[in-house]
Amino acid sequence: MGQPTEWWRSAVIYQVYVRSFADGDGDGTGDLAGVRARLPYLAELGVDALWFNPWYLSPMKDGGYDVADYRAIDPAFGTLAEAEKLIAEARELGIRTIVDIVPNHVSDQHPWFQAALNAGPGSPERELFHFRRGRGKHGELPPNDWPSQFVGSAEPVWTRLPDGDWYLHLFTPEQPDLNWAHPAVRREHEDILRFWFERGVAGVRIDSAALLVKDPALPDLAGGPDPHPFVDRDELHDIYRSWRAIADEYDGVFVGEVWLPDTERFARYLRPDELHTAFNFSFLSCPWDAGRLRTSIDTTLAEHAPVGAPATWVLCNHDITRTVTRYGRTDTGFDFAAKAFGTPTDLALGTRRARAAALLSLALPGAVYVYQGEELGLPEADIPRDRIEDPMHVRSGGKDPGRDGCRVPLPWTAGAPHAGFGGEPWLPQPADWASYAVDRQTVDPGSMLSLYREAIRIRPVFGDGPLTWLPAPEGVLAFARAGGARCVVNLADTPVDLPEHTALLLACGPLDSAGRLPTDTAVWLRS
Repeated sequence: MGQPTEWWRSAVIYQVYVRSFADGDGDGTGDLAGVRARLPYLAELGVDALWFNPWYLSPMKDGGYDVADYRAIDPAFGTLAEAEKLIAEARELGIRTIVDIVPNHVSDQHPWFQAALNAGPGSPERELFHFRRGRGKHGELPPNDWPSQFVGSAEPVWTRLPDGDWYLHLFTPEQPDLNWAHPAVRREHEDILRFWFERGVAGVRIDSAALLVKDPALPDLAGGPDPHPFVDRDELHDIYRSWRAIADEYDGVFVGEVWLPDTERFARYLRPDELHTAFNFSFLSCPWDAGRLRTSIDTTLAEHAPVGAPATWVLCNHDITRTVTRYGRTDTGFDFAAKAFGTPTDLALGTRRARAAALLSLALPGAVYVYQGEELGLPEADIPRDRIEDPMHVRSGGKDPGRDGCRVPLPWTAGAPHAGFGGEPWLPQPADWASYAVDRQTVDPGSMLSLYREAIRIRPVFGDGPLTWLPAPEGVLAFARAGGARCVVNLADTPVDLPEHTALLLACGPLDSAGRLPTDTAVWLRS
C-alpha cells in the first residue's frame, strides 16, 4: 500500500455531505453528531478517509460553498469541539479526515466583505475583492462580459452597489470573489490551512482550484484573450507551491477540483511541489461505453505519469446525477448543460451497470472516491419544484433541475420514521427510500452495500502496480494489475467467455448458465 505517509495514493475516500448524511439531534438537518454515531458503519465499509463538504459557518446560499467563517462550524452541524472529536474518533478507527476549502470566494456575510461594503469605494477593504466602476456613460454597465460559472445561467457575474461600485462573483451574488493578488488573502488562507492541520485533518480538498487568480486588467472574454483572464492562470502555481510547503509540515494531502481539457496544463498542478492529486472529471462524465471508458482511463493514467501523481476515480459526487439513474438513461454521459426535468431512466439497467462500474473503478490504479449513498445504489430523486433549494435551478430560470436530487438524506433504517435519518429531512425523501435502507442491505448478500463492502475489503489483491490491458472481445474491458488480479467488464450486447483464471474473486452479478459473463457485468479474477 506504499509508504505510510502516502496512504492517499491508493485510498478509498468517502465523501460526506453532512447536511444529508445523518441527523443526530432530530431537526431534519444532518450534523456532526450524526456522522459520529455512524462512524462504525464507515469503518465496516472499509474506507480509508472521509472528505467533508464545507461544514463552516454559512448562510447556505450555495450548499455551504458560501463561507462566512472558515474557523467555525455552522451551528446547524455542531461546534468546532465536535469537529475535533469527530476527527479524533475517526482516526481511532483508522479513518482520516479531509476538509473542503473554498478559496475563490467567500460569503457576502463574511466579515471582510461586510467591512468592504461599509468602507465605500476606493477603500483598502475593497482591495481584498474585485470592486470596479462600471462602463457606460453613468457606469451603468458591468465592467466586463464574463459569464456566470453556473451552467445555463445568463446572469452577469457583476453586481452593482448603491454607491456605484460593481463587485465580481463568478458564482452567485452572495459569493464575492477574493482578490488573490492581495497578500492578505494569501496570508489568510495559509493560516486557515494551518488551523485545520493543527486540528488533525489529513488533507484538504480545494474547490474551483483553477479559478482563483484573475487578470488584473479584467479584460472582456470576447475575442478569446490568451491566456484566459480567470481560468488556469500561471500565477496559481506559486500559490499552490506555498500551500504544499505548509502541507508537508503536517504530512498533509491536497486534492484539487481542476476542470481543464488540456491534459498538459492539468498535469502541471500535480507536480511534486504542488497538489498531490486532482479529481478526474473525464472518467466521472464518461458514457457507459467500452471504447470511451478505455480512452478515459488511458488518458488519465498518461497525464498523471510524467509527474508521478496517482489518478483518482469517481462515479458521482454532490453535483452529479446519481450513477444508477445516469447509467439507466439513453445518454449515459454527464453534462451540466444537458440536465433537464423528466428525463426517463431504467433503474434496473442503471443499477446493473452501476454495480459493474463499482468493480471497474475499484480495480483501477490510484485512489477512489465514493459519494455517500452510492454504496446503497441510491437513484437520483425527483424533488418537487417548490422544494428545490439549489441556486443552479433558480439561476437557470427554472429549466435546470439543479443538484438537490443527489443530495437527499440517506436511508438508514427501513422501519423508522424518515427511514432512520432523524427528523423530517430538509429535502423530501422519495416514497420508496426505505427500500434502500442500510439495515435491509446489511443482511442481503446481494445488495449494493454488500458488494461495496466486499470489493473494498479485497481490493488490495490488485497491488500497487500499473495496469496492463488484456486481449478481449469488442465491448469488453479486461486488464491485469501487478498483484496478479484481473478485472473484466462486459459492456457488449452478448455474454462473453471468461479468460483463463485460477479463482473467481468477486462478481457484481451471476454468470449465465454456461459460465459466461453477461452484459453489464464485471468480475475480479485471479490469474
